[in-house]
Amino acid sequence: MIENPLENKFHRTIVGLDEAGRGPMAGPLVVAGVVFPDGYTNPELDDSKRLSEKKRERLFAVIKQDAVWYDIEFVDEQTIDRKNIYRADQEAMFQIAKAAPADIVLTDAMPLDGLQKHVESIIKGDHKSISIAAASILAKVSRDHYMYHLDALYPQYGFAKHKGYPTKQHKEALRRFGVLPCHRRSYAPVKEQLEPRLF
Repeated sequence: MIENPLENKFHRTIVGLDEAGRGPMAGPLVVAGVVFPDGYTNPELDDSKRLSEKKRERLFAVIKQDAVWYDIEFVDEQTIDRKNIYRADQEAMFQIAKAAPADIVLTDAMPLDGLQKHVESIIKGDHKSISIAAASILAKVSRDHYMYHLDALYPQYGFAKHKGYPTKQHKEALRRFGVLPCHRRSYAPVKEQLEPRLF
């Protein structure tokens, strides 16, 4: 993991940042940041997409227990539509990084210009950095829990299964039952349903 050389080089505390939910056409974007004690290791931590749901749920509790500090922020659909998903993600990460009790910021390929801290934007960071991996798990599990809540409210849309991603099932439900408040209106499949029909 990339943390140890950075800790040795800079003698500073590190925060790792990641998000879940850039691709879905429904539900919030969730952005998380994690600060571990210096030298912290846990070989089980990895990119959330590489882990089973059962393992993510277990590690979710471990991360919150072991972290010196963590933050989980939800960015609503209206903000995503207004700013675009990239900018909404970047601004949420910037605010978490700014508030974090850390001098070094590691992101999963997201530049954070203007932040008065040392920032490293790492390609595939959620696999290379234990802090980013932990943030990816917090974000993913938090978002999945929210999508299960939406599934209970709107069972005909199948949110528990597809988590808001534009699957065939989700697009069909969108056509049959219409656009919900949780849908992102700037995303093409949703936008198409909102356009007036000529015939």
